[in-house]
Amino acid sequence: MTQCKEVQALADNQGPDIRIADERAPMNDEGVNTARRDLLKLGATAGAGAAAATLGGGALLAPRSADAQVVPAPIVVSPWNTAWAFVQPMPIPGVCQPTSTLHGPPAQNQPWTRDFVTANGLTPHVRNNPGHGQDEEYYEARLEPHQRWAEFGNVDPVYENGQLVSSGQFNGKMYELECREADWDFYPPGAKVNGQPILPSKVWIYHDLNSNAAGVVRINARYGEPALVRLYNSCPVDNRGFGIDNCTMHLHNAHNPPESDGGPLRWSISGEFFDYWYPNVRAGFASTHRNGTTYIGPDKVARQCPGDYRETQSTLWFHDHRMDFTAQNTYKGMASFYTLFSDDINLDTGKGNSSKLAERGLGLPSGEYDIPILLADKRFDPNNGGELYMDTQNFDGFLGDLVTCNFKIKPYLNVQRRRYRFRLLNSGPSRYYELSFSYRKPGATTNTPLGFVRIANDGNLLPKALGLGSVRLGVAERADIILDFAEVPQGTIIYMENRLDQVTPAGPAGTLRASTFDPKQRDATQILQIRVGGLSGGADISTSKAKLLAMPSLLPLPVLPPPARTRSFSFAAAGAQWVVNGQLFDPDVISAFPIEGTCEEWTWTSGGGWGHPVHIHHEEFQLITRGAVPVAPGSEDYSRKDVVRIGNGGMGVGNTGSITFRIQFRDWFGDYPVHCHNVVHEDHAMMFRFQIVPPTDPNAGN
Repeated sequence: MTQCKEVQALADNQGPDIRIADERAPMNDEGVNTARRDLLKLGATAGAGAAAATLGGGALLAPRSADAQVVPAPIVVSPWNTAWAFVQPMPIPGVCQPTSTLHGPPAQNQPWTRDFVTANGLTPHVRNNPGHGQDEEYYEARLEPHQRWAEFGNVDPVYENGQLVSSGQFNGKMYELECREADWDFYPPGAKVNGQPILPSKVWIYHDLNSNAAGVVRINARYGEPALVRLYNSCPVDNRGFGIDNCTMHLHNAHNPPESDGGPLRWSISGEFFDYWYPNVRAGFASTHRNGTTYIGPDKVARQCPGDYRETQSTLWFHDHRMDFTAQNTYKGMASFYTLFSDDINLDTGKGNSSKLAERGLGLPSGEYDIPILLADKRFDPNNGGELYMDTQNFDGFLGDLVTCNFKIKPYLNVQRRRYRFRLLNSGPSRYYELSFSYRKPGATTNTPLGFVRIANDGNLLPKALGLGSVRLGVAERADIILDFAEVPQGTIIYMENRLDQVTPAGPAGTLRASTFDPKQRDATQILQIRVGGLSGGADISTSKAKLLAMPSLLPLPVLPPPARTRSFSFAAAGAQWVVNGQLFDPDVISAFPIEGTCEEWTWTSGGGWGHPVHIHHEEFQLITRGAVPVAPGSEDYSRKDVVRIGNGGMGVGNTGSITFRIQFRDWFGDYPVHCHNVVHEDHAMMFRFQIVPPTDPNAGN
């Protein structure tokens, strides 16, 4: 028997030779991908298929110079009737189910490319591509092998004479998702526009092949249990005015190797698949904390784990990240949750309702009482049957006029009189939120606020729980909060509100609106109705808000070493485009080469009144100062972050033009991006890449 022939990884000091062009992504004379800019000038109401058909021509190239100006399309006002408010239940994200056997080729280190299949005399994997309406040969778009694959107990399959003789072994859970078009009803049944029923919108969503969950879905992962997610790209060429049938699935906030990060330059085209490997291991496992660390949980038992236990994560999410089309593809529906549990050390276990101290961890509400909520503002075109609409000509950003919760407009949620964990996510593309909860007591003329406890900032447990009345979320920021609905009588109607005033994509105005009187109006502050029922299924034994607030620490911050060097990056406007340190994103340029295992101190600045929620891939950072003022313990900034708001509306109602933080670069080698998560800014082209290198690399530290 012989092992399969290897496909050599294409890599050099400038990063791997990753996909930056294909037949639907032409390059201009400067070597810059023009597909996104071609599409922009088609107009927001392009007929079905018109935009995609023009991508190869390059005749309508949008300007890239600093003097460029783009005139936005006319404002589209979504159909609305107050009778449609709070009549639809909010969908609860379906949980994806693992499989013991993949439908296609077995999991392996080397990519299942056409060259690999041909070199080994193998039979191509054939499956139906719904996007093309026919059976096709599927090959893998991944070009690089997985780093540290064998170290995690994975065994590659063995082939002989073109036949699979040993399927190998994958150590962990395997999932199969398909990115495909679907009909989605944002509006309730019976809704009409111009006398005609509002038709379902054509959206591009994640569909779990093994559970049939679709739309906003959820993968429940665990530390110590790696996961492989195979994503089939089955998107249609017909984009109905915006989006492109190229996909890359970024697991936002995860500590993964770059070939599985889902970055902007590693994508698949329709009719390909991509195997994303998530080791689900804490940062430092191969560098700063090779011997692991010991955590003593609430049950007073010491448990050891690989890496630094203080790097434990909780609420992650995955979304499309295709260069130049992140805003359009994510807005079209490619966004879902990846929740990471730490029952290996009895911390955030997903079993918080258990009476067993050895498995309940912090005692956070779990199961049906743990609800992810994806916030996304949308617009719908009344002149096109009420279909989902996006203005692709406004390079400043895009604001919808109706907020959706898990892809439904003003839905309701039934809850019991007990504690719940809400995982709140702002999926963008450009709107900020200030979220709070309120209800009206019988006979009262004003609303009563319902406070909550915040336990996590972005994907990370806070050092200490915070008692709050509201929480601000820039694009891609998350907040895990604990609400206790036993604090109000059965039958109470509670509303989740967004009271932040924002009328332009530049960012919020810095003021909070009063709660609106009529929650059913289009522009009302109320975006979700919560109906409080009784208590069923036994007593609530999850940890109370008071006990969470009394805990000395939920999870202490990691101790960072002195920085090896400092760097500064300025995020600014350049005409109709967006730049970092005066430069448009160039996919051929690496802007920094931090050395693996080191810590650096970075400063980000923004001027001109613009808000930029900036995200760095690969590791979280710790803020040192905001606006030159040291971050205070007990504040929301005193935490691990992967997105931070700078510029207009940075924190609270004030503006913060600069932040300084420290970050480590560990365990994996390769390139990762930094970008504004007002994803329209990212697409035009506020992004740069850094590459983690060994100390022997000639660019080390540059």
